[in-house]
Amino acid sequence: MSSRKLLCALSVALLLTSCSFSKRDTGATPAPTETSTSGNPSDSGASVTLGPATVSGALGSEPVVTVDTSMATSDVLEQKDIVVGDGTEVVATSTVDAHYVGYGATSGKVFDSSWKNGSPVEFPLANVITGWQDGLLGMKVGGRRILVIPGSMGYGASPPQGSGILPDETLIFVVDLTDVK
Repeated sequence: MSSRKLLCALSVALLLTSCSFSKRDTGATPAPTETSTSGNPSDSGASVTLGPATVSGALGSEPVVTVDTSMATSDVLEQKDIVVGDGTEVVATSTVDAHYVGYGATSGKVFDSSWKNGSPVEFPLANVITGWQDGLLGMKVGGRRILVIPGSMGYGASPPQGSGILPDETLIFVVDLTDVK
C-alpha cells in the first residue's frame, strides 16, 4: 500500500474513532448510542472502527473483526451502533436474544462466539457483565453494535478459568440483537 493510501486510511479510521466514542462515568446511567450511518455500512462493504477494533460484514452473518493489539484501550465503556435497529428497545429489565462474538483487546483472539455455537443466546440482561448491562441499553432489535468494555466492567482480575480472557483485559464484542422480551 502506498504511503498516501495508508495515510488516508489512517486518517479516516482516526476520524471515525474520535467521532464515535461514547464515554461516561461508571457510576452514571449510559445514554443510548444513536450513531448511525446512511445505509448499512456492512452491506456496502464499508468497515467501522471503534477503539482497537475494526468491524465489517453483513448484518445477520458473523462479523469480520480485526483487533489492533498495540492500541491503548480506554478505561470507560465505548459503544457504537454499526446498524441501528428498528424493533423493540433494550431496557434494564429486558431478556435479550443476541448473536455475538467476543475478542480480547490484548490477545486479539476470539474467546466466545454464538456464531460458532450455531444460534443466538437468550439471557436476562441483569445476569451478564456490567459492560453488557450498560452497553446494550437503548439498542433496538435488528441492530448491530460494537462494545469496547474495560476490564473493570468485564471480568476484572479474575476471568473465568479456561476462557482465554486475560486478567483485567478489555473486551470487544460485536452484537446482533435478534429479540427483546
